[in-house]
Amino acid sequence: MSSERKVRVRFAPSPTGGLHLGGVRTALFNFLYARQHEGDFILRVEDTDQTRFVPGAEEYINECLAWCGLTPDESPLIGGKYGPYRQSERKPSYRKYAEQLIADGYAYYAFDTAEELDEQRKLQPNFRYSHENRLQLRNSLSLSETETQHLLDAGTPHTIRIKIPTDDTVTFTDMIRGKVAFDTNLVDDKVLLKADGMPTYHLAVVVDDKTMDISHVFRGEEWLPSAPIHILLWEYLGWGDSMPSWAHLPLILKPDGNGKLSKRDGDRLGFPVYAMNWTDANSGDTTKGFREMGFLPEAFVNMLGVLGWNDGTEQELFSLDELIQKFGVDRISKAGAKFDFEKAKWFNHEWIKRSSTESLLPQIKTVLEHHQVAADDTYVSKVLDAVKERLTFVEDFWSQASFFFLQPAEYDLNAVKPKWSAEKTAFFEGINQSFAGFHTWKAAELEPFFKDAIQASGMKMGELMMPFRIMLVGGKFGPDVFQIVELLGRDEVVNRVKKALQEFDA
Repeated sequence: MSSERKVRVRFAPSPTGGLHLGGVRTALFNFLYARQHEGDFILRVEDTDQTRFVPGAEEYINECLAWCGLTPDESPLIGGKYGPYRQSERKPSYRKYAEQLIADGYAYYAFDTAEELDEQRKLQPNFRYSHENRLQLRNSLSLSETETQHLLDAGTPHTIRIKIPTDDTVTFTDMIRGKVAFDTNLVDDKVLLKADGMPTYHLAVVVDDKTMDISHVFRGEEWLPSAPIHILLWEYLGWGDSMPSWAHLPLILKPDGNGKLSKRDGDRLGFPVYAMNWTDANSGDTTKGFREMGFLPEAFVNMLGVLGWNDGTEQELFSLDELIQKFGVDRISKAGAKFDFEKAKWFNHEWIKRSSTESLLPQIKTVLEHHQVAADDTYVSKVLDAVKERLTFVEDFWSQASFFFLQPAEYDLNAVKPKWSAEKTAFFEGINQSFAGFHTWKAAELEPFFKDAIQASGMKMGELMMPFRIMLVGGKFGPDVFQIVELLGRDEVVNRVKKALQEFDA
C-alpha cells in the first residue's frame, strides 16, 4: 500500500441491538487513527442479515457515537460520495462480484437445502463445507454444467461459496500482531451470497471496503479467523494492490480475565456493557447503559481508550484531543484487556472533578427534577462546587447534597443521644440566638465564632462539631460544615438547629 494513500477507516456495526463497549472501542480507535492522520472516519451500517435487523438500532448507533463525540465524516445520516452507507442499499452490486468469482474459478454455486446440510451435521458432528467433502455435496463442482444450468434456469434456491484452495498458506502482516499465517486446509468454503441474494459479511466487507477506498481496517480479534477468506477475496477479485492494512484489536475480557466480556457478565456482576440504554423491541426489557448510569462521555471514552492501549507513560487521564495526539498502533496490546468496573468508576469520578460546574449543571438539574426539587441555578452551582469531589456518578449528587434542598427527615440519633446533655442543649440554644443576630453570613466569620464559643464553654471540639453537622445534614457526611452553614443561609440554619434540638432532647 502506498504511503501516499489517504487514510480512510470505517466502523461497520450491524443494527441488531445494543452497542457493546467493545464496539465503541473499535469505533474510537478508528476515529483516533483517522483524526491523527487527517483522514476520514466512515460509519457503514452492515444490515445484510435481515433476519437479525432490529428497528431503531441504527438510530441508536448514531446517538451512541454522537454522545461519545465520535462524529463520522460519512454515514447513512450524513451521506458522502462513497455511498450508499447501508449494505442493504448496495444489494445489486454484490451478485456481480460473486458471479465474477465463479467465472474465474474461485467460487461455485451450492444447491444444498438447509435440511440436507442439517442431515450432514447429524452424520458429522464437526461438519464443515470444505475441500474434504465439497465433491460429495450438491454444487456446481459436483454436478455437470448441464445439471447446474438446468437448476439455475429453474430458479432453484442456491448460495455462492468461495472455493478455498488446498495445501496453501495465506499470510499477511497485522499492524498489531505482526506476521500471521493460516493453513487453507483448515478454512471452510464460506457462503458469499445467500439464497435471498444478500451478501454475507465476507463478500460485502471486501466489496464495500474496496468501493469506499478503505485504507486501514481496525476490527476485533474475533474476526481474525475470517482474515484468510477476506485476503483471498481481495486477491481473487484482482484488488490485491488496493488491500487495506489490517489491525485486529485485542478482546475486552471479563473482570477475571477468562473469556470475552458479554452482556451476561454485566447482568451477573451488576455493571453495564452497553454505551447507552437498550430496550429490546420484542421483550420490552431495558438493558442499562453507561450514559444512563451517570457516566460522562469524556470518562467513558477515556476508559475505553486505555483498554488495551497506553502511551508508554504513567498517564491515565486523557481528553479526546489528547488521545488523538498520542494514539499509536505500536502501543496497542496483543493480549486481551480485562474490564474493571471499579476502575471505570474511578475514571468517572476523576472526570467529574475535572469538569466545569457549568458543564455539569444541566445533568444536576435533571437529578433535582427527578426528585421534584426546584432551585435557583446560582445556588445549585454553589452546592455542586461544594460536593463535586465526592461524586462518582452525577446521580450521587442527590445522596451527597439533598440536605442542601430539603431539611433532614431523620437524624443519626445513635451518634448523638448516648452523650447528649442539658449543657449541650444550652450551648446550641445560645449559638442559635447569636446566629440570629449575624448580618454577614460568611464561613470565614462563622467558623472562628463557633470555635471560640466551644472553647469558652469548656467542652471539647468533637463533642459539639459532630452534633452540629448532624443537625444540618442528618448524618456524619458532607463537605466542610461551615461551607454548609454559609450555603444554607442564616434563617435555615437557625431553623434546623431548633428543630434538631427537639429530637435530641426527646
